[in-house]
Amino acid sequence: MQPNGRSETERTPLDQAARAGWMYYVGGMTQDQIATELGVSRQRAQRLVSRAMSEGLIHVRVDHPIAECMELERALMQRFDLQLARVAPSAGAGVDPAHAIAPLAASVVEKVMDCAEKQTIAVGTGRALRAMADEMRTMDGKHHKLVSLIGNISPDGTASNYDVIMRIADKVGAPYYPMPLPVFVESEHARDLFYGLKQVQVVEQLAAHADVTFVGVGQMDVTAPMMVDGFVDPEARNELEAAGAVGEIASWVYDENGTYIDSLHNRRIGGLRAGANPDGMVVGVAGGRAKYPAIKAALKGRLINGLVTDEHTARFILQ
Repeated sequence: MQPNGRSETERTPLDQAARAGWMYYVGGMTQDQIATELGVSRQRAQRLVSRAMSEGLIHVRVDHPIAECMELERALMQRFDLQLARVAPSAGAGVDPAHAIAPLAASVVEKVMDCAEKQTIAVGTGRALRAMADEMRTMDGKHHKLVSLIGNISPDGTASNYDVIMRIADKVGAPYYPMPLPVFVESEHARDLFYGLKQVQVVEQLAAHADVTFVGVGQMDVTAPMMVDGFVDPEARNELEAAGAVGEIASWVYDENGTYIDSLHNRRIGGLRAGANPDGMVVGVAGGRAKYPAIKAALKGRLINGLVTDEHTARFILQ
């Protein structure tokens, strides 16, 4: 019997994968040693270690600063007058950039959470932020406040897949204030009525004084999550294309100059624009070829004054 009362045969496959991953990445054991310890073949031990990584049971971070990435960070800060720039090594072809930059972005959030002074931290949504939240370690951040910039109800009434505020709050124990609205409201009139609610006004006031804001930066082509997930209908898409839309932050769409577009789409958003506090820092977490124009426009228009990205994206932006 094991200390937890289960026999060896009652362990789940994930239990064994987690144990093998711990032995390999933390304990520094070889696969032969793991096989002996677990009483399995070397091939089985290798598969268990691989599964620990693929299932997200193990998170790897490279703490040593890489000289080329640091040079890119300095160049980004100088070129775009940024408060913060962090560049992760590109993970190679076929790797989702959102997952490649997530550990680095998580370390930036953790540094904010480690601050003894109370902070109000606003967050957007998106795959990159969700990956960032999943990479964060559990820590004590209960003296801070978390506030969402955008509603979390999809067009079909289900919760948005990319809402991250609860994920971060679970990791740090901080009180959080979700935006109690759909991502898009049916009409401008309905949006105005929602904004008269006390709960929405509380969120709006907190976001207006956010010390730090973390947002994703989305592209506006056919691969954009807003298009794929049905948040933008064909009529609205045509309107935005005609207006020169290249990117979105918290669903607010902007053009190549980083200027928010005056459109029915933007007037129906159930949420707030990032950067309401002129003294706050707005950190974009984004990378990948599809997002190049959106990130560059956001920097050009000063929609963000901080960036966490990968080295390929950084090099393109600096060209």
